[in-house]
Amino acid sequence: MTTIDHLGIAVKSLATARTIYEKLGLPVSAEEVVAGEQVRLVMVPVGESRIELLEPTSENSVIARFLSKRGEGLHHVCLRVPNLAAVVEKLKQDGVRLVSEEIKVGAGGHRYVFVHPSSAGGVLLELAEAAEAEPAKAGPAEERPQHS
Repeated sequence: MTTIDHLGIAVKSLATARTIYEKLGLPVSAEEVVAGEQVRLVMVPVGESRIELLEPTSENSVIARFLSKRGEGLHHVCLRVPNLAAVVEKLKQDGVRLVSEEIKVGAGGHRYVFVHPSSAGGVLLELAEAAEAEPAKAGPAEERPQHS
């Protein structure tokens, strides 16, 4: 079953951005750094989904470029899919543009790929699948694509 896994939000400061969620009484995960993508992130569970707050760790990161061009705000929408490889193959056959055709492994061992905004109504759409050993309900904390 496909569900909304999380909404990725680019922020200048995790310390500042997380406070509103903490004031609302929501749990905020420990910070995690994804060195290869030059981001630091936290996840905020909200019902069956999550909010992912993304802070750049380098001025050259995708998130830093996004913040420079657009400011803080929604970066991407992530859908959880049950069989990422099959979904990617179908999208490629249907001519859907992907940011990268390579399925990557992100934080926590989750597999992901991004659909280019030109094929998704102007939205950067992430498709993710849980790590092999993880129960289907738990969610990913993925890396960001090499795209802004």
